Amino acid sequence: MGERGYFEIGIYHTKSALNVGTLWRSAYQLGAAGIFTIGKRYRQQGSDTLKTWRHVPLREFPSLDTWYDALPYNALVVGVEMGGKALQDFIHPARAVYLLGAEDRGLSPQALARCHQVVSLDALRTASYNVAVAGSLVMYHRFVQHNVRLGE
Repeated sequence: MGERGYFEIGIYHTKSALNVGTLWRSAYQLGAAGIFTIGKRYRQQGSDTLKTWRHVPLREFPSLDTWYDALPYNALVVGVEMGGKALQDFIHPARAVYLLGAEDRGLSPQALARCHQVVSLDALRTASYNVAVAGSLVMYHRFVQHNVRLGE
């Protein structure tokens, strides 16, 4: 059987508190160990109706460097950005930190350079998704893949 592992997910330079709240709720539902933001551009998160902060911590980092220095030991950074490996063909690492790009800019070249792997989401029309939706889809894919591998 495979390792259970853990994962975190976060947004680089997010501009919308609502997206943080939606991602947070999905993270709670799909088993994330935590969520984070890097270079926060929003004022306050107010869409959390489940009080997920009681179960899944949110960490806020002022810069890419401070976030990278705080990564969990032996976790792989997986960027979520257009042009990466198709999510449907991706095998999620046991210990992963998923990094989503800003709603209007995606991941910067500096952020992409910190990623061990990059995945992208296929679409019928355009490969550009809302950042919270993209993160939720990645977490759901991990959830399904993990449970199949563990035979649960």
